[in-house]
Amino acid sequence: MKEYQTITEISGPLVFAEVDEPVGYDEIVEIETEDGRTLRGQVLESSEGIVSIQVFEGTGGIDRNASVRFLGETMKMPVTEDLLGRVLDGSGNPIDGGPEIVPDDRQDIVGKAINPYSREYPEEFIQTGVSAIDGMNTLVRGQKLPIFSGSGLPHNELALQIARQATVPEEDEEGEGSEFAVIFGAMGITAEEANEFMDDFERTGALERSVVFMNLADDPAVERQVTPRLALTTAEYLAFEKDYHVLVILTDMTNYCEALREIGAAREEVPGRRGYPGYMYTDLAQLYERAGRIEGKEGSVTQIPILTMPGDDDTHPIPDLTGYITEGQIMMDRDLNSQGIEPPVNVLPSLSRLMDDGIGEGLTREDHGDVSDQMYAAYAEGEDLRDLVNIVGREALSERDNKFLDFADRFEEEFVQQGYDTNRSIDETLEIGWDLLSDLPKEALNRIDEELIAEHYREDESEAAEVTADD
Repeated sequence: MKEYQTITEISGPLVFAEVDEPVGYDEIVEIETEDGRTLRGQVLESSEGIVSIQVFEGTGGIDRNASVRFLGETMKMPVTEDLLGRVLDGSGNPIDGGPEIVPDDRQDIVGKAINPYSREYPEEFIQTGVSAIDGMNTLVRGQKLPIFSGSGLPHNELALQIARQATVPEEDEEGEGSEFAVIFGAMGITAEEANEFMDDFERTGALERSVVFMNLADDPAVERQVTPRLALTTAEYLAFEKDYHVLVILTDMTNYCEALREIGAAREEVPGRRGYPGYMYTDLAQLYERAGRIEGKEGSVTQIPILTMPGDDDTHPIPDLTGYITEGQIMMDRDLNSQGIEPPVNVLPSLSRLMDDGIGEGLTREDHGDVSDQMYAAYAEGEDLRDLVNIVGREALSERDNKFLDFADRFEEEFVQQGYDTNRSIDETLEIGWDLLSDLPKEALNRIDEELIAEHYREDESEAAEVTADD
């Protein structure tokens, strides 16, 4: 291990130093300042004679007299099952006042790419307890399903609700228990948000089955690049070595991408779309593709990344690239939020591309797919009719159209609306769906099998009495 005092430039979060031997990409660096502090960094770029180093704790206090040591290894995460119930900072150090972590292993935070041939197709249901997700955009094990939100929308509340409610239904288990765990990685959040997260985890007891990584807004931006990788490395260890089903919630990916842009600017890179690095797609894919199932392994890694769309623009590079990589999206809606709908999930632009493989007989209920399709179609028709009402008035509509308008209102108020403390089973969610669909004429239910209609459709009591009297 060689030590250098050859710093030539300090630019933002980066330090440039001259070297006389090859240095590996991503190699860990220790920088000792004149006042005795030791800062950690990582080699970002290595060329003949000079390296650029990103410093996790920030470059404050570093001058050209500081010593630079290259440790000859990449950054590793100390992993153990005892991490469950612990709170760590964005660099993986405990901040909960608990004992030091005694690891069973130290694993590279870059992870090991899953061989596509060894991947198992995701098709097993995860119940989040949120009707708009379970009923309409079902999450399955091994999937990556992001939440697209906007500034000021309650995505944190939804994230916490999923973290404490998500479970693998017992009837869906194959053999004996793979346990369920949650990895919560927060990037660039405020101290107030961090306190809210921790209060909720502790109040509900969800912390016992969780590992929390906290990178705050006043922490160095460089640390935000490390936080999701530490979280995913922990998830992979629990899933593929300890047989847990792991749900990874990462918030906010927009802060992560802003850190990428900041570092790219410090390196004087040629910017891509809207100033973001041209390699942002590759960088995000390296994170998102760490979700999945591996053949022969009981555990799984499922991801719910959360991002706030700048200006509510879903064509912005961050949601745009995320949508290309992941298998759908859950869209939060500002209008629904202003109406007091909790959670304000708009099911029309939302999508879970793997839903069809994770529902149905033996997975949820045999009527799940038909009910979801019919509610989607009816709600979409109701939304179109709302626009028409603004032009011609409700009195100009037919009785059938008025029923679809009523359905749209009830769908938002009874199905999507449930609050952040209500945990609905998939059976409860589908029963609410049938209650709503039973207000529509039977002949309008053209996406549901007739046998299912005969079994689940609820005749209005007065209509049923009239039919009986006529008979």
